[in-house]
Amino acid sequence: MSTTKPAFKAASLTIPQLLQRSAWYPLLDETARERVLDEIREVEVAAGAALCRRGDTPLHWYGTLEGLLKWSITSSDGRSVTFGGLSVGSWFGEGTLLRGAPRSADVIALRPSRVAQLPLETFEWLHRTQRGFDHFLLQQLNERLHWFMGNYAAHRLLDADGQVARALAGLFHPWLYPGSELHLQTSQEEIANLSGVSRQRCNAALNRLKEAGFLRIEYGGITVIDLEGLRRFISE
Repeated sequence: MSTTKPAFKAASLTIPQLLQRSAWYPLLDETARERVLDEIREVEVAAGAALCRRGDTPLHWYGTLEGLLKWSITSSDGRSVTFGGLSVGSWFGEGTLLRGAPRSADVIALRPSRVAQLPLETFEWLHRTQRGFDHFLLQQLNERLHWFMGNYAAHRLLDADGQVARALAGLFHPWLYPGSELHLQTSQEEIANLSGVSRQRCNAALNRLKEAGFLRIEYGGITVIDLEGLRRFISE
């Protein structure tokens, strides 16, 4: 990695900023917007700590304010499967709330993170009373299902380069992660976690993607310089 430190600051939002940038919040009527703003709360999650665990009773819908989290399942023998990253601007956990079942995966902070929590009761009230919110949830679930289907195929059809490229491109999904910036203040270990490959294979893949002109590897992070090229790379 280069030893020159870039002039980038990690993305960080306040709760009002997150809400205003979210596709669903401006669709609410004034009463609903006021209730959300009054009842939503912020929680900090230390690096390596769990925001929620597999088997937990779901009590909140979540939005990422700062940091990076991963959505994963770990077996009793230590093997794990990572479904993806949860970057700034993303909302997640709606499927579990709608099912009314215990959580089926862990959400772990890969670095110190801040997360907005909307109570279950408020989420259900929005679901019952706000048509625009229902439309958002339908598209959110559809986009997530499409992404998971792609992940399922990727882990069987793509090599390490493709898996790393897909994990990076996934952090720029225009619907699921609308707040992402082209500079990712992330470590190669975090990208390996999101890709589901070893750190050594991830490091080699990142260098090949750099040589292909898709990204720059910098002190403290990575900048994607050809996002469309990265997307084409994983679709070929």
